[in-house]
Amino acid sequence: MSDPMPAQLNVLGTPLEICCQRPVTGFFRDGFCRTSRSDWGRHTVCAVMTDEFLQFSRSRGNDLITPNPAMAFPGLKAGDRWCLCAARWVEALEAGVAPPVYLNATNKAALEMIELNTLQQKAAD
Repeated sequence: MSDPMPAQLNVLGTPLEICCQRPVTGFFRDGFCRTSRSDWGRHTVCAVMTDEFLQFSRSRGNDLITPNPAMAFPGLKAGDRWCLCAARWVEALEAGVAPPVYLNATNKAALEMIELNTLQQKAAD
């Protein structure tokens, strides 16, 4: 069975790599930070969670820590990878708590909101 979406590239212009399967992440819950017109949040930044970022996100109304079994969401902890909304990552950057990113798994669409050199400064890979 072929992939229903066209191939997407990372911010380096190469094929998008997987961000995380455990827990499974991405707007499409396929492990990739792929996006489409229906992804209003633009879940395009593959980030490594930190305690500081998780607390920041919770304080902004997006609790990524607490498990939600109804949504098959185990809750995140520091060290987990997760596809973040580009706008939330920028907000965290401005607050001084942006988590590191995996450039090879961060979607090129993130460049619509974040400059490549900014992402490179926070690169984990």
